[in-house]
Amino acid sequence: MDNPASDEDLMKRYATGESAAFAVLYARHKGPLYRYFLRQVRPASVAEDLYQDVWTNVIRARERYEVQAKFTTWLYRLAHNRLIDHYRRTGTGRAFNNADPDDPLLEAFPEDALQQPDNELERKRMGQRFLETLERLPVEQREAFLLREEAGFSLEEIADVTGAGVEAAKSRYRYAIAKLRRALAPVLGRGRDGGVRRGGTHE
Repeated sequence: MDNPASDEDLMKRYATGESAAFAVLYARHKGPLYRYFLRQVRPASVAEDLYQDVWTNVIRARERYEVQAKFTTWLYRLAHNRLIDHYRRTGTGRAFNNADPDDPLLEAFPEDALQQPDNELERKRMGQRFLETLERLPVEQREAFLLREEAGFSLEEIADVTGAGVEAAKSRYRYAIAKLRRALAPVLGRGRDGGVRRGGTHE
């Protein structure tokens, strides 16, 4: 049965020494938080190290924790800061090398942005193009997209996590969507026989 306690209550209970509360928090957020790093750094061992660093910081901060925002906002702010530190130290900001076109992140793309592909081959082609384009996005745009579409944050929460204004967060997200849409349109515009859908002429 799911634990009905809020994240904030669990963190406060953990601060008083209740280790079981931390176990519930960890179970709730381990998957999304790990994917946050895995989507943005390679190899996976580095993503794992950054992920563990964040949980270590949560443990260290437990006695100082105060409810000033949602726990998830606070958690991902720690993650964002750790990610930026990594980029600055290594001079990197790219990821997704050798990306898998079956990556489930493709399902996060807004349904109304583009039509879904008609067959498996088109789906794989779209997945590969999607991830390649996501890799090439500026760091800020990629993170805004991931926080919005995969982590489920509002634009206001993205602004809080990243330290940007709401308008900046909105702009980054919209630019990411526009670039992904442009990249996927040629793939989805082709039919199974190599022709062009939506009234285009056969090549």
